[in-house]
Amino acid sequence: QVQLVESGGGLVQPGGSLRLSCAASGSIRSINAMVWYRQAPGKERELVAKIISDGSPEYADSVKGRFTISRDNTKNTVYLQMNSLKPEDTAVYYCKMVVQSYWGYSTITLEVWGQGTLVTVSS
Repeated sequence: QVQLVESGGGLVQPGGSLRLSCAASGSIRSINAMVWYRQAPGKERELVAKIISDGSPEYADSVKGRFTISRDNTKNTVYLQMNSLKPEDTAVYYCKMVVQSYWGYSTITLEVWGQGTLVTVSS
């Protein structure tokens, strides 16, 4: 079993910053991908940023230059630094990880989601 716990959401004024964290725990051999999504009220969930174990970070056009995704492999944690926040960034932010988890003498691939954290950008 693998669990993700998110933190860092809250209320911030336009132009402000927040840093989200998502920590994985459980039976983890490796983490192949770490992804942040968001879902605004009345809209579909969209990919915000992702980082693959052997690749460069990728971002949605709407957040390029403002958001930065990073990972700490020693802590099995992914971060999303959000700067110059806009009201349209208001959403519930979810992290997802693709994890190689121990399963007996082997491993299985799991796609695990966090519980979501609300980010509200408003004056």
